[in-house]
Amino acid sequence: MPKAQETVLEINLKALKHNFEHLKSKLKPDTKFLAVVKAFAYGSDASKIAIYLQNLNVNYFAVAYINEGIALREAGITQPILVLHPQTVNFKLLIEHCLEPSIYNIKILNEFINIASAQNQSNYPIHIKFNTGLNRLGFSEKDVSNVVSKLKSTKTVKVKSIFSHLAASEDLNEKEFTLYQIDTFKHIAKKFIDLIGYKPIMHMCNTSGILNYPEAHFDMVRSGIGLYGFGNSKKENQNLKPIGTLKTVISQIHTITKGDSVGYNRSFKSNGLLKTATLPIGHADGIGRQYGNGKGFVTINGQKAPIIGNVCMDMIMVNITNIDCKEGDEVIIFGENPTAENLASQVHTISYELITSISQRVKRIFVS
Repeated sequence: MPKAQETVLEINLKALKHNFEHLKSKLKPDTKFLAVVKAFAYGSDASKIAIYLQNLNVNYFAVAYINEGIALREAGITQPILVLHPQTVNFKLLIEHCLEPSIYNIKILNEFINIASAQNQSNYPIHIKFNTGLNRLGFSEKDVSNVVSKLKSTKTVKVKSIFSHLAASEDLNEKEFTLYQIDTFKHIAKKFIDLIGYKPIMHMCNTSGILNYPEAHFDMVRSGIGLYGFGNSKKENQNLKPIGTLKTVISQIHTITKGDSVGYNRSFKSNGLLKTATLPIGHADGIGRQYGNGKGFVTINGQKAPIIGNVCMDMIMVNITNIDCKEGDEVIIFGENPTAENLASQVHTISYELITSISQRVKRIFVS
């Protein structure tokens, strides 16, 4: 791998392929695979990641919002794209770009049917979301007959899939709750299919669901975090490779004497002689202020250098007193070791938050 000369997020497509193949190996051959590429493909680069996965024959993509789906269409994605949280104001654009909405309540169902019918659509693919315990979005079990009668009264839309979302599939202490969710979804699906008279695709599993609940794979599974290299457990992490390595360089080295302070608000004051390195990355790049004052660290020449003082907008300072290094040397923020999960755990958060925070001004580099 080339040494960094500036702050870069290096994305390893070979690792992405490895993760995809590992997850796919857990499925029956005819189970479809939906890749979740919302939030700029979890902070990497949605268009590049999606094109690469499309070439690996991923069956479906999912994004959170309509503008994310439009960006994928403009990048050349031809596979179906599910929009998980579409906003009514953009329904016309959604139809224009052949995106498929998740419909989660009667209001949004009525609004979509009205707009689609004004656009002379027939059998437009929609996805019906059921809430089985996450209590975030979705129809409830008691809505089934109401929803079906609404759907049967129109030729404008056709249900492509029915789905739900697991709340705690990574937490084996919550196994009973997860099995309850799976069971509830099966009930709902049976009732729905009996009433509507055809069988849409059924899907429920996220990454941890794929790994922990093979009985819930149904017709399709959805994976986000697993594709990017995190399995939500020590055991599963061993089978996956983080695809992103965040790197930067040392801009300047300072010798700090006793009583000197480092950074804004003088939040670090030195008790003795030490050396600091200033790095061109800060909270505007996604390394939040919570990582400052000794909580977070970087790796220089294989050694840990704690962040000292407050994180600045464009810079951090780290303690390099016991590290042999010089200006211009490469610095690893996270990658294969330590991972984003290791760094995030220092401030009691999760890999998802850290990787999706990496700002668009950080240059993405692809290696395969």
